Amino acid sequence: MPERRRRLTDPAVLDALAHPVRLDVLGYLMSAGPATASQCARAVGDTPSNCSYHLRVLAAHGLVEPDESGDGRSRPWRATLTGFSVGADDPDAEAGAARMLAASVELDHHLVREYLRARDDVPERWREVDSHASYGLALTPAELAEVVQRIDDLVRPYIQATRTDAPADAEHVHLGFTAFPRPPFGSRS
Repeated sequence: MPERRRRLTDPAVLDALAHPVRLDVLGYLMSAGPATASQCARAVGDTPSNCSYHLRVLAAHGLVEPDESGDGRSRPWRATLTGFSVGADDPDAEAGAARMLAASVELDHHLVREYLRARDDVPERWREVDSHASYGLALTPAELAEVVQRIDDLVRPYIQATRTDAPADAEHVHLGFTAFPRPPFGSRS
């Protein structure tokens, strides 16, 4: 599938994404492809009726749409994008972006907790390569932008929504990444 990455700046769209279940459902559809509300519910650990509601909210903002692969009885949805970045063009968008970021961090923490809770059941070949790493770096804003860009360049060929050459034994892997000046060590200017 070709990459359809969008920069989201609309405060209403950012507010719609300021919910961990919506972010998770959107991420699932971007990764797994079309799915019904029931399939989304199983994937994200929610109810079909709640996922149906969240899918309608996402659709109202153009982030998902009905998929025509349904058989008349089922109503699959598909993501209209393969990824996104967030931009804040006005104060309302900045507030929405901050709420969306908080929801994204909450979702990441939830996924890590769920993984660790069931880690003993994960095949050893995956436990041997799972990772959590933290680094205390000394960077300027320009250097941080370069590091983030280099990581993005490294990871982008493996994004599930657009990868066409994935080996048969490839599985969905969650990779989270945060980078920020750590108060009180960073300057406030």
